[in-house]
Amino acid sequence: MATILVSLHFLIIFYVSNIPLAFAQNENQFIYNGFRPAKLHLDGSAQLLSNGLLQLTNIKNISSPQVGHVFYQFPLKFNTTSTGSTLSLSFSTNFVFAIVPEVPSSGGGHGMTFTISPSWNFIHAGGNQYLGLFNSSNDGLPVNHILAIELDTILNPEFGDIDRNHVGIDVNSLNSTELAPAMYFSNKEGKNISLELTSGNPMHLWIDYDEAEELLNVTLAPTRIPKPNWPLMSKHIDLSLYLLESMYVGFSATTGTRAPSDHYILGWSFNKSGQAQSLDVSKLPSLPRQRKTKEIPRLMIMVFLIAVTLVLITITGVAYIIRRKKYEEIREDWEREYGPHRFIYKNLYKATNGFSDKELLGAGGFGKVYRGILPSSNVQIAVKRVSHNSKQGMKEFVAEIISMGRLRHRNLVQLLGYCRRRGELLLVYDYMSNGSLDKFLYSNEKPSLSWFQRFRIIKGVASGLLYLHEEWEQVVLHRDVKASNVLLDAELNGRLGDFGLAKLYDHGTNPQTTHVVGTVGYLAPEIIRTRRATTCTDVFSFGAFMLEVACGKRPVGLQGLTEDIILVDWVFECWRRGAILDASDPRLGGNYVVEEMELVLKLGLLCSHTVPAARPSIRQVMQFLDGNANLPELPDGSTFFGTFKGNEEHDYLLSLPSSSGKGSAASLSSTDSILINGR
Repeated sequence: MATILVSLHFLIIFYVSNIPLAFAQNENQFIYNGFRPAKLHLDGSAQLLSNGLLQLTNIKNISSPQVGHVFYQFPLKFNTTSTGSTLSLSFSTNFVFAIVPEVPSSGGGHGMTFTISPSWNFIHAGGNQYLGLFNSSNDGLPVNHILAIELDTILNPEFGDIDRNHVGIDVNSLNSTELAPAMYFSNKEGKNISLELTSGNPMHLWIDYDEAEELLNVTLAPTRIPKPNWPLMSKHIDLSLYLLESMYVGFSATTGTRAPSDHYILGWSFNKSGQAQSLDVSKLPSLPRQRKTKEIPRLMIMVFLIAVTLVLITITGVAYIIRRKKYEEIREDWEREYGPHRFIYKNLYKATNGFSDKELLGAGGFGKVYRGILPSSNVQIAVKRVSHNSKQGMKEFVAEIISMGRLRHRNLVQLLGYCRRRGELLLVYDYMSNGSLDKFLYSNEKPSLSWFQRFRIIKGVASGLLYLHEEWEQVVLHRDVKASNVLLDAELNGRLGDFGLAKLYDHGTNPQTTHVVGTVGYLAPEIIRTRRATTCTDVFSFGAFMLEVACGKRPVGLQGLTEDIILVDWVFECWRRGAILDASDPRLGGNYVVEEMELVLKLGLLCSHTVPAARPSIRQVMQFLDGNANLPELPDGSTFFGTFKGNEEHDYLLSLPSSSGKGSAASLSSTDSILINGR
């Protein structure tokens, strides 16, 4: 009997001790539109306010750095269990936060994080730049098993920060595996818009992880708009390498005595087994009224302002009028009709550190290009400063502004604005962090691109060229398609740039121009003879570009010490021998999709046909690349790079797929002769 009572007592104790764990296993999702009540664990400076607002740091009467943590009180199952069963790593969460600095618009720090951790005990974690998660001795250690999404408002060079206003993905370390300036994609305007984390305004952050695709998406936006279509960051990462079976989810924040900030969480939704529920913004608690600086009597302010104004008018009045007339920026009628956003010269000067040589990205016939960071938004830009001795002048400058300012395509470099002052011409573009494609193809300083990346770049440039030729309100001839004019963004997507040579023509008219421009090796042979550029000549340049990317060779280059090699002739010879894959870039090491490589090489030859009408239109090129049309067989022997005999050319043209797009193939007289590379 005593034995039975002891066993029963043990079972009761075991059952009671495991109630919280059983309850935690069922708590796979939750939502808080305000935190009253809430199943949360708070420590440090964190506190729950009476209106349901969660405050992580409090700068009221602050005398030392503060650290605040808030975690959901039950652990969640994230990885393979000890019994060997498999758990899904996928999760979804979104929350509304606000960072309110002590002095509005002054910035503050250090920042806050959303954290997944094996414990809520961070007693040994440091404050300030360590964000309450790590310290100098354990930062970067694999045993941390911590995933954090940081909202950082202080520039810490020791952690590789890009600025004082960014979002980062941290794995076991504050050296983020992915960083991006704080901004959001506007679904309405179709572009990224910057956000200031320390604005004091509530903002919404979404974090979604898909275990099947091993993809972590982070999306940021103001609370007044719905979730953007494009995330701020997308990172391929296998979280099974970092997360344990039982993990806690929550937040951490730190602030120092210098430029301190309050950190708030207004609402939080989490789901471990599906999409997290959307927060009801209308039900979220209100933030406290922002603090005001020391009050100064209104009368004193008015007297001070009047006195300062009178002094400034008296001392600088005449000088201001003269200076304004002397340096007044030029504004013409076309700018009001076509001009995009106009930048102030002073801002561009500061952004580029006075157009410092340290910020120089490159130089060409159209001038020098500098990297810059706009002081107002911390957005990186590229500024093209036209040199005074440029052979191209105002006419080309105006053409580029008119065409680029209104073009919108994901594979075109976006023109953000311009500036004209005292004879200086400046264009402001999106900054492409990876520079031009030719540096990856030919420079030993850059890593070699994979075939997947190259094929994606080819299709992207083709899509941008299709937009220029057929999908915009006017036909735009690029006239200089080549690898050095293709820029790569942070994800190595290709974007076609440098529209200084572009010409606009109304659809339905003859899209030709008689001014011969371009680069040797990419110029169609008929330009030399007729001095006319068309959509067909752009296709010819694109054909040379495709061969260049696939082969890793320039269209015209030295072979040995003296002999020139013509790339299209060499690829054609490889095809004629039945070994077209021999033309592929040796740096690929044979790692490519054979069908795609053959398609690109043959399509490059087809676009390089010396008869313009025998070339496919750019729409047909896209059909071939997308696999929506079969590439016709290339003509045998000299009939491709020689003189067609009989009706071979006519039959070849008829073999091309029909297209309603402009620049499609048309039959020619059988007596027309075809030159080889203009010879």
